[in-house]
Amino acid sequence: MEGGNLEAQIEALLNVEKQMRLNGDVAGTRKAVTEILQLCFEARAWKTLNDQIVLLSKRRGQLKQAVTAMVQQAMLYIDDTPDLETKIELIKTLNSVSAGKIYVEIERARLVKKLAKIKEGQGLIAEAADLMQEIAVETFGAMAKTEKIAFILEQVRLCLDRQDYVRAQILSRKISPRVFDADTKEKKKPKEGENVVEEPPAEIPSLLGLKRIYYELMIRYHSHSNDYLEMCRCYKAIYETPSVKEDPAQWIPVLRKICWYLVLSPHDPMQSSLLNSTLEDKNLSEVPHFRLLLKQLITMEVIQWTVLWNKFKDEFENEKNMLGGPLGDKAGEDLRERVIEHNILVVSKYYSRITLNRLADLLCLSVQEAEKHLSDMVVSKALVAKIDRPMGIICFQSAKDSNDILNSWAMNLEKLLDLVEKSCHQIHKEMMVHKAALKV
Repeated sequence: MEGGNLEAQIEALLNVEKQMRLNGDVAGTRKAVTEILQLCFEARAWKTLNDQIVLLSKRRGQLKQAVTAMVQQAMLYIDDTPDLETKIELIKTLNSVSAGKIYVEIERARLVKKLAKIKEGQGLIAEAADLMQEIAVETFGAMAKTEKIAFILEQVRLCLDRQDYVRAQILSRKISPRVFDADTKEKKKPKEGENVVEEPPAEIPSLLGLKRIYYELMIRYHSHSNDYLEMCRCYKAIYETPSVKEDPAQWIPVLRKICWYLVLSPHDPMQSSLLNSTLEDKNLSEVPHFRLLLKQLITMEVIQWTVLWNKFKDEFENEKNMLGGPLGDKAGEDLRERVIEHNILVVSKYYSRITLNRLADLLCLSVQEAEKHLSDMVVSKALVAKIDRPMGIICFQSAKDSNDILNSWAMNLEKLLDLVEKSCHQIHKEMMVHKAALKV
């Protein structure tokens, strides 16, 4: 199509559009603007297309429906652009037209996502992350829930890629984990006056697919600070997904990770609860080595570090070939740390007082190392202990005040009197039985 002919056709349609707009004819105005864009697209006049989009959007009293139709129509042309520069130019034009207009906020979010993808492909991660953070999709009432979640997860991923962990955490808190379990109800038909929620694009994953992406991103976030317990809980959530539980090839690597991160987590009530619930899992029989590893942690016996490491070293190294990759740079040191902490807790159960040298022998450590680990545990309030350094004696009993001592005496006396009463009753009963037997 010749340039002059195209301009003449556009001019004629612009006059039609003006008449329709001034008459308040929504359908006519919408048809006119889309036909103008279609003409430019068919002529492959990309610069004219951009100019017409800006011109039409700025015309006095332009109808919202016309702008919406124009933006939606032009978005279909993005993938047909001849080169990357033209594509970026068209996206930027549509972005500037839709900026600040609440009735095309969803289209703008999708445009920004496309532009961020291009920037990321060019290696400009920081620029892509900044673009995505400008959009607050959680406020979009007409956007589908899955599309909102997918958009926020993309924001989180880009922040993790640029190692902006603080912003990644803030963005991740916009998604409540409970949202992944709340989609079993049937969709209600919108009432009159309510916003109609748009259908998400075909490439948006299902809610269960998004759940897995969310927890994988959370694992990436927590691995930065070596928060093993939170990583374990994330793997636990993935493990409980129906699609994972049905396939042994998927759940075995996930269960291995759960076991490892449980062992690497510091001892606390949450860790103990997860440890016991994991031991009750029937699937653990498929990974018998790990059942033995978890059993050792709940058994009140001293674990020999060298024996344990020789037994599980190959399994530990093999994790790098499994789902989620290696356990981390510090994982080997942290595993030894957890074994030492377990051993100190075992010693505190069996001993009220012990010499520092004997404790060091039991832990297979030097006296200085044993004292350091014990002191760290006391500071973190994992146990109660006092060290008499001149004498080299550790006391695991906390000092009792006079009230506690009196209360314990009173309880002991009550138990003693109860025992005496029961004994007297039994003696009296036996005597009565024997008297009855003699009479007979």
